[in-house]
Amino acid sequence: MFAVVGLLLSLKSLPLVPALVWAAVYGFFVSLLPILFVLWLLRTGRIAELHMSDTGERHLPYLVAIVSAIIFFAIVSWFNGPELLRCLAIFNLVTLSALAVINSRWLISFHATAVSAAFAIVGLVFGWTASLILVPLVVLVVIVRLYLRRHTLDQIIGGIALGIGSVFLLTSIGCFVQ
Repeated sequence: MFAVVGLLLSLKSLPLVPALVWAAVYGFFVSLLPILFVLWLLRTGRIAELHMSDTGERHLPYLVAIVSAIIFFAIVSWFNGPELLRCLAIFNLVTLSALAVINSRWLISFHATAVSAAFAIVGLVFGWTASLILVPLVVLVVIVRLYLRRHTLDQIIGGIALGIGSVFLLTSIGCFVQ
């Protein structure tokens, strides 16, 4: 989902070809690399299952995702990439760090965090009317997480609060405000 958000923010900031390049670099570091790491952990037997129900198995994936976001932030800063992607990298660092800490003691929904944050970012950057496109996705994520019994309602509400709260916290440093 954030690879798509990264693409939208890149297209908002740059012409097509440079936007696609920046979106690809963002997608690689913040989405693909952490997913590949989790798949490697699964394939080598270091985690029991893809969902990592044992929260102790999540420490390394969170660390890899945080380091990947730091690397992307360094790249986008060094090469003077789009400010919106810099903000997105900061958002990734903030939420992944918070999720790593919170989920070591209590489980909140990563999916609810991500979809609610995407809703808020799209609303701030493209207008709240545009963000209405994501409302069905937010509702669907909540329903699916409850249906699959991956989370309680409190854990989903915690994820939504973290996602939206992190985005609005970052507006205080000038992120996602047009």
